[in-house]
Amino acid sequence: MDSPTVLPFSAEDFRRRAIRHNAPAGRDDYGDHRFNPELREIILGAKLRDAAVLLPVVDHEAGATLILTQRTEKLRHHSGQIAFPGGSIDPADASAEAAALRETEEEIGLDRGFVDIVGRLPDYVSGSGFRVAPVLGVVRPGFLLTLNEDEVDDVFEVPLSFLMDPANHAHKSLVWQGRDRTFYEMPYQGHYIWGLTAGILRTLYERLYR
Repeated sequence: MDSPTVLPFSAEDFRRRAIRHNAPAGRDDYGDHRFNPELREIILGAKLRDAAVLLPVVDHEAGATLILTQRTEKLRHHSGQIAFPGGSIDPADASAEAAALRETEEEIGLDRGFVDIVGRLPDYVSGSGFRVAPVLGVVRPGFLLTLNEDEVDDVFEVPLSFLMDPANHAHKSLVWQGRDRTFYEMPYQGHYIWGLTAGILRTLYERLYR
């Protein structure tokens, strides 16, 4: 019997790509310094804090989507920005995966029982001083979300097909702390996806879909 056809940009296609993804990467190969090589020594020379985020890909029949949040303005880091659920890795966390699941439950109330961890991307070093472990997960439908209003203002889903289309990956630059900084942006229906989040999404495209 022929195996069922796996549709492009479905959650099953994402799962298979993530499981096959095993190409080695150096510890500091990915991060904001890739787009700003003149800042490599400054970014990598900083005392980096370990963090983990979950890339939650939802298994919708019509096509997979990815859950993103908008952080509140009151947060110390990346306030008001579009982000993945996640945060710092605590000493009590058994792994980056455990930290990503814990933070996701705390921020948006996504029960980890709905999430299948299917892989990880290489760590991503941010210009704000974090070494972030991007954890890949497939989310089964039927979940309910409850937002932590101290951390999250909004939560929404973006089609994976949109995020993995390089035509939607725009290079931009701005002056920050007296230096030009180059970054990716991926605006979607009034949501401004840029910086760290867009950089990790670009890494996802390069590692799994290019």
